[in-house]
Amino acid sequence: MRASAMNPLTLPVSEKLARYLDAEGRLKGWPSRRTDQLEALRYLTSRLPDGTEWSERELNELLKALHTFGDWALLRRDLYDARLIDRSPDGRRYWKVLPA
Repeated sequence: MRASAMNPLTLPVSEKLARYLDAEGRLKGWPSRRTDQLEALRYLTSRLPDGTEWSERELNELLKALHTFGDWALLRRDLYDARLIDRSPDGRRYWKVLPA
């Protein structure tokens, strides 16, 4: 999926998070505080398309388009650990967890 097909900005961005975003809304650094990391993860999740499943490679490509610091694996793992995305038991398919 191309970056242009991703959701537009849907969450308000705090002044603190805005410092971590470039002019195109990509995350340009990883916050050191966990509360700021969770805000960044929620922001990234809001940019992912709803109702879609991705392979690990496809999710990596989406995440590459949403940040500039080159660690999509960290983002993928943290999104999963924060329960913002889920995956199949074999780890081959990922999807966005929608709020209840």
